[in-house]
Amino acid sequence: MTETRRASQPAYKRIQLAIRKRIESGYLKPGDVVDSERELAKTHKVSLMTARHALADLAREGMVERRHGSGTFVAPPKIHFNKLMSYTEQMTSRGLSGGSRVVSSGVLDNEPEISARLSLPATTHLAVLERVRNAADEPFALETSYLSADEFPNVLTAVQERGSLFATLEQTYGIELAYADEEIDSTAAEVRTAELLSVSRGTPLLRIRQVIYSTKGKPTIYVVGLYRSGRHTLLIRRFR
Repeated sequence: MTETRRASQPAYKRIQLAIRKRIESGYLKPGDVVDSERELAKTHKVSLMTARHALADLAREGMVERRHGSGTFVAPPKIHFNKLMSYTEQMTSRGLSGGSRVVSSGVLDNEPEISARLSLPATTHLAVLERVRNAADEPFALETSYLSADEFPNVLTAVQERGSLFATLEQTYGIELAYADEEIDSTAAEVRTAELLSVSRGTPLLRIRQVIYSTKGKPTIYVVGLYRSGRHTLLIRRFR
């Protein structure tokens, strides 16, 4: 952004931009304290009302949390499922830089329950990709994705090269994803999951099981996601 454009912005927008940059760069992490209204007003040479306006807008967006008597803090990432988005899109919508680490990948046979969810024969070869999702250098989810290895040959290699399963299906295999049916409940972290998510064994986790469909109405991906429910909020917008 040029100096001219930056100067033409309202003062509260400039304050918000400065805070966003500190969050996106990782300088401020979830739970960190954000400068107070008084500190922001002094730093940016604006009124307290302008500084208050800037923080109030960021709070409405879910970027920060304002705790009465304690101050303002960087909010934990919130997972928005009112729109079907890839992980990369989710993080971008939150103004965060995300990352993924592949924990395991391969082809499974004889998984009749998962095959059934994808409307496939019980003996179908299933490509499976297990990844730890990070936001602001912190693990917040363990996601395992399943899809037909026969319909999508070499998909695991393609995803690891491209980084996004959604983008790989669209750009390499010509599959457009449209919507998902979801089951949401809670579960306790088992030993391996707890280690991967940096939590204690038995910690409550939010579990989301998704069947993701293509624009042709065909079940394409089955995903099991385990989320650190204590620090991340699920927001659902319902349309009529």
